[in-house]
Amino acid sequence: MTDTPPAAYQSRPGSILDVDRPFYDRLADTTGREVLESFVLPIRSGRAWEVPAGHVCRISTPEGPQVGDLNVWNRHNPRERLWAARTRQLQSAHVTRYDRLWSTLPYLRPLLTFVADTLESYGVDAEGGRVHDLLGTRCDPYVNRILADTDFDFHCHSNLVRAVLPYGLTEFDVHDVLNVFQCTGLNADDQYFMKASPARAGDFVEFFAEQDLLCALSTCPAGDLSIPLWGPDARDPLEVCRPLEVEVCRPAAELTASWEPTRPAAYAGLHGVTLPRWS
Repeated sequence: MTDTPPAAYQSRPGSILDVDRPFYDRLADTTGREVLESFVLPIRSGRAWEVPAGHVCRISTPEGPQVGDLNVWNRHNPRERLWAARTRQLQSAHVTRYDRLWSTLPYLRPLLTFVADTLESYGVDAEGGRVHDLLGTRCDPYVNRILADTDFDFHCHSNLVRAVLPYGLTEFDVHDVLNVFQCTGLNADDQYFMKASPARAGDFVEFFAEQDLLCALSTCPAGDLSIPLWGPDARDPLEVCRPLEVEVCRPAAELTASWEPTRPAAYAGLHGVTLPRWS
């Protein structure tokens, strides 16, 4: 068996990729937290909410396994949003504690950092599955038409579209997602596979907002993915759909006293373009 090649993206010591783990460990301590917002997201629905910079957000499975599709934007500039592909390269195709979600160019900075994950110990299963997936993206009514030749209005893409409308965003702002609590991998033919979510009632992920965020979440219409949504064995997975819960908390003030929001990447060039000179 050959050795696994090293990651292509290697950081220099002291770069923004060097996470201050003790700092984020302290943020995972719930002592002194103040809950500012809490809501339950019903099955096959979507909702958007704000997470101020320096706050912690928890997404949990109150009644058992359920996949959620997450979008993230800079609250003040929706052109800056989650860049799933670069996050896969800078972090990994599945994320957990200490990993970050990175934003699009020309900003390229952390949107958030994960501080807790009760499924962290799941690791890699016998089939190569891992949890919290950036490999795939949201289900949508367009691919559903291709695969099933039917219309359905409660795919994750549509749930997210409805969720962001009150914030002045549209379908064009919905982007590739983090599939929270979803277990996925690549099979021997390099094809994407999905497995039943290993989450149980009370499992959660928590992240720290590195800047003012707008988040949107869909409770996937495939529920915990234990029933195929497409293919020869497909049937409506309504029976395995469950709600998700969201909490936004302010950590104890002393924990973030010396913290500052992340800044955009420092590149200040013009991509080789020269400006006209007036004589």
